[in-house]
Amino acid sequence: MAGTPRTLNTSRSWGLAFDDLSRAWRQRQLWGHLGWQDIKQRYRRSVLGPLWITISMAVTAIALGILYAGLFGNPLEEQLPYILVGFIVWAFIGGCITEGSMVFISNAGLIKHLPAPVSVHVYRLIWRQMLFFAHNLVVYAVMLVIFPQPLSLGSLVAVPAFALLVVNGFWVALLVGIVSTRFRDLPPVMQSLVQLLFFMTPIVWIYEDLLNSTNETIASRARLAELNPLLHYLEIVRRPMLGQSFELRNWVVVLAITVAGWALTLVVLRNYRARVSYWV
Repeated sequence: MAGTPRTLNTSRSWGLAFDDLSRAWRQRQLWGHLGWQDIKQRYRRSVLGPLWITISMAVTAIALGILYAGLFGNPLEEQLPYILVGFIVWAFIGGCITEGSMVFISNAGLIKHLPAPVSVHVYRLIWRQMLFFAHNLVVYAVMLVIFPQPLSLGSLVAVPAFALLVVNGFWVALLVGIVSTRFRDLPPVMQSLVQLLFFMTPIVWIYEDLLNSTNETIASRARLAELNPLLHYLEIVRRPMLGQSFELRNWVVVLAITVAGWALTLVVLRNYRARVSYWV
């Protein structure tokens, strides 16, 4: 019993936490293969495969685009691209949160029998979400043909913006994954929270229209949307993809949350990494 505290203290070290992340990165052939197999297995015997997700997302976005264009009196060529790109970005954000809450629970068998860093499963999840994002870009390409956008060299900002989104998706999935493994009530709560955040985030409604409203009450309430951090994550990617200039405040908020989020996640990883295999 005298050696137990020393063992726990040894497992709670910054070196082991960073080593877990670096060793998992070096095993990218493993999680890359597993992530690809996840997609193949999910759509086994399907002709279109993961494009079914793209098609269903496109149909939903088109229906909402027509509906909200009529409700707000916006041109369809403005409302529909806004919603389509919003859906594409949101699919990645929502996937990282909801699937992140189950990332260790759903891989309990591998965690118990596969001698690999726990963060391997988070890399696998993020890689899978990136593949889905790539599939959804098919809709974006078709949209550009039907509704051309004023793209320029500045639109390339979407590339580092998405990279920043991936970095944030990783710490979110890792953090909620560890906490959800300990508290099993959290996954359904996260699913409900993501659904709520979908309606609170300007995905189907254009934020600038409400902000510039002549009705001061509506405009002041629209400013409350700035308190939603997901608005800023969405905008750093959507604005350049629609050929719009980036807003500095969006990047400042996202970078600040990135630093704070990773700091918190590393603390949790340091303290509870070794317990994940017992909790599952």
